Parts: sequence; C-alpha cells; structure tokens
Amino acid sequence: MVCKYAKLCFATGAGAAMFAQIIVRNLGGVSMKDILQELEDRRTVARAGGGARRVEAQHAKGKLTARERVELLLDEGSFEEFDMFVQHRCTDFGMEENRHPGDGVITGWGTINGRMVYVFSQDFTVLGGSVSETHAAKICKIMDMAIQNGAPVIGMNDSGGARIQEGVSSLAAYGEVFQRNILASGVVPQISLIMGPCAGGAVYSPAMTDFIFMVKDSSYMFVTGPDVVKTVTNEVVTAEELGGASTHTRKSSVADGASENDVELLAETRRLFDFLPLNNREKAPVRPFFDDPGRVEMSLDTLVPDNPNQPYDMKELILKIADEGDFFEIQKDFAGNIICGFIRLEGQTVGVVANQPMVLAGCLDIDASRKAARFVRFCDAFEIPILTLVDVPGFLPGTGQEYGGVIKHGAKLLFAYGEATVPKVTVLTRKTYGGAYVVMSSKHLRGDFNYAWPTAEVAVMGAKGAVEILYRSELGDKDRIAARVKEYEDRFANPFVAAEKGFIDEVIMPHSTRRRVARAFASLRGKKQANPWKKHDNIPL
Repeated sequence: MVCKYAKLCFATGAGAAMFAQIIVRNLGGVSMKDILQELEDRRTVARAGGGARRVEAQHAKGKLTARERVELLLDEGSFEEFDMFVQHRCTDFGMEENRHPGDGVITGWGTINGRMVYVFSQDFTVLGGSVSETHAAKICKIMDMAIQNGAPVIGMNDSGGARIQEGVSSLAAYGEVFQRNILASGVVPQISLIMGPCAGGAVYSPAMTDFIFMVKDSSYMFVTGPDVVKTVTNEVVTAEELGGASTHTRKSSVADGASENDVELLAETRRLFDFLPLNNREKAPVRPFFDDPGRVEMSLDTLVPDNPNQPYDMKELILKIADEGDFFEIQKDFAGNIICGFIRLEGQTVGVVANQPMVLAGCLDIDASRKAARFVRFCDAFEIPILTLVDVPGFLPGTGQEYGGVIKHGAKLLFAYGEATVPKVTVLTRKTYGGAYVVMSSKHLRGDFNYAWPTAEVAVMGAKGAVEILYRSELGDKDRIAARVKEYEDRFANPFVAAEKGFIDEVIMPHSTRRRVARAFASLRGKKQANPWKKHDNIPL
C-alpha cells in the first residue's frame, strides 16, 4: 500500500510532502469521507459570513447579504467562487484572533443571461467589509482575469473602508485596486453597485468605473464623513444629505441611478448588462426583436408644436424609435436638459443622446455637456453606435456658466463627438443654433448620417436675435423689425439652406424616422475609421 502511494506521489510530481500527508492520514485512520466532510464544514463556515447575528442585523437594515446579492445578480447555479478560504495576515491589535475565511469579500465569476462576468461582493458582516491587503488582493485577482479574458467586472460595495489595524498596507491595497480600474477602463465595462457605506479612499474605485448605481436610504458615498465635516467646517449634515443616493443622482452626478432596494438594483443591473458588449473587441449582443424596423409612427408628424417656444417631450421620440419602446436611461435625475441612455434597433444596442426641450429649453450647459461627453466616450470605447436627436437653442448664457467654465465643459462634448469613430446618426427635429449646432454630432464632426425634419432650423442664432444685431439702426421701427424677422425666418427657419450645402444628408418625414435611422445604422455596420496614432488624447478636463 505504501509503495503504491509512493509511486503515485513521486510520479505525479507531488513529492515527499504529499507522500508524508497520505501516510499520516492512512496510518491515523483518516478516511476520504472525513476529508470531504472537513471541506464541506469549512465551506459552511465561509458561507456563514460574520455569523447569524450579523446577518440578521444586515437584513434588519433592509439589505441582502453579500452572497444573496451574488446569487440574485448571476444566473442560477453559474457562480464559481475564488479564494473562499483566504484570511488576512495581520497580527497587530489582536487581529490574529479575529480571522474569517474569505476576509470580507466574495469574488468569482458567473454568467448573466449566459454571458460571462466577474464579480466581487463586499461582506459587511465580516469586519464591516473593511479592506485589507488580502481582501484587495482577491479583488485584484478577478480584475486581472477580467482584463485577460475579456469580461466585464461588477463590484458590489458595502464596506466600512480601510482596515485601520493594517495601516498603510490597507492604503497600498486600495492603490492596487485603483491601478486595475485604470487598466481595465475602456477594455472591459466596469459597473459599481453601492449597496451600503462607501467612504474615504474607497470611493475612488467606483468613481473610475463606467457606471455607478446606488440604493436609496441604505447606501452612501463621501470622501469625508459627517463628523469630519462638522469638525473642519462646522457644517452639520447627515450621511444621507452628504452622500446619499439623492445627493449623487441629482446634485453631484457621481451616481448614474438609484433603486428602491437591493433586489430592484440587481434586476436593473442585469438589464443594463444585456445592452453592453463583454469587452472592447466584441460587439454588444444582438437580441431577438419583435418590432418592424420599418414601423411608421404618424403621431411624430405632430410631435413638434406649431409654436416654436412651446416645449415637447423628446423621450416620446426616443421610445417610438426604439425596439419595443425599451429605453435604459442613464443619469435621468441629473442635467435633465439632455437625455442619455441605451435603446436597441433591430436587436442591436445604440447609445442615444438627445436634447430635452422640456428642461431649460434643451440648452447645453456645464452639467449637460459633462454628462453627455462621458456617455459618448463610453459608447465610442465599446463600439456602440450613437444616435443624436437635436433640438438645441445654444449654450446657456450667464455669469454662473462662464465662471464655472462652460467653455471647457462644452468643449468636452465637442471633443467626445469629434473623437468618436463609431457609427453616428443625427436627427435635427426643430432648432439648432450657433456653436451648439456644431457640437451636437454635426456633419463637421464626422457625422455619418445627418437627417433633419422639415421643422428643423439651422442658423447662427434665432431670428429675433439675429435681426437685432443685423438691423440695429432700425430697432425703433417695430413694423420694419417685424418684417425683417419674417424675412430672416423665411430664409433660415428651415433645413434646406444646410441641405443645399450638404450639411444635412436628407430632409425626412418625422413618421419615417425609425425606418430611416434603422437603415442608416444597418448600412454602417461595416464602418472602419481610425484616428491618427497617439499615446492618448488630452481631452479638456
């Protein structure tokens, strides 16, 4: 018996160490059944997290446990876990007596609707989900694999921050994660789900990912907490006011959306995932569709009101263009004067950027420019075609905008569109004036198809403003000014001047918009365009 095991161990390269273990187990009467039971016992302990009491406390806050989140996010039975038994190596402050398998984070891979994804889920029941050297090493491992194997990363953040007992080692661990976020950016999609506290240095990892989603009333993000704020600035503010979901979706734009609870957030994440490609070398998935690409929407012929100052809802146009009216909006509670999100046309993902006349008349401002620029750059990084729907009177005037740097922020959107090499289709619905005309994916920024409705106007500015400049000497004569305004409108309040110059490819009927846009993108599926070689660009930040 001993000779047989010896031959096996040395033949397989296991050597003396394994041979000694087998001898001890066999001579000591340890059976294979005992060994397998030990493995299952260890797994049971690891799956229990911080124990029943802490799990109950997590549930009492309306939060799922780390494992429950993974199970809901991924396809049933698809999760393959890494490093279940990893434990921290800290021996200071009595930490050698406080060790848990997994060290406060669950990592691995699985599938969402059959497509591969890497995940990590911080476990607040284990040492408050605090980040240690080994905790971060587990996250770095799956991020390295995601880059290597070309699959997205979804991180579920629920952590008290750096593990103070490990000191600078914990900070170094954060730095290692940050470096992976940077390397993965533009290579694989990265999605952060804030499902509890996320404070201090921990916020910078989500900040570098492509999308951040939060849970209302149970998640928050801030660099310095309410206590520090009160000490330093004497401001009294709650955690929710300082860094809750409402703050980051409406004011700061740090988060792209918020859900009512964990379950809703995980369902929405699965929905978003279906719009995205696995990596920057693959196309987004093509989904079955049951909507006629040539569908005619006669109601669009009356979408734009006769009164040029009356608003209308651009989302109605988006929904009527999209397959089955399905639209996943990004940052819907921030900068409402511009709309960003994903639709499908003939089953294929398309990014949509649209001015919203219902808010600030659809003006571009600092917030709208930043919001749209980042979205356009994401689409371009992952080969997602871009549809732009334009009704823009210009950039929002005022000292607040100028002092806030609207010039540079507006240039971000201009730069993003001009840099993008993905298929770009633009539809002008009503007015497009001044620099905003150029910025919104015009022909001059390499737009592939630039359509206009018959109601569109392309001009340097509106008729009234133009006349007041051109005929300043006649301002005292109301009748003459009215005639001049009428003359200017007759000349420029239409899309045909731009069409004559080739800046508009075609003036189309509003009811045919879905068909024309779908055919345009179909014709661009083989598009190949490259920018001059560079290490990277220097977008105006």
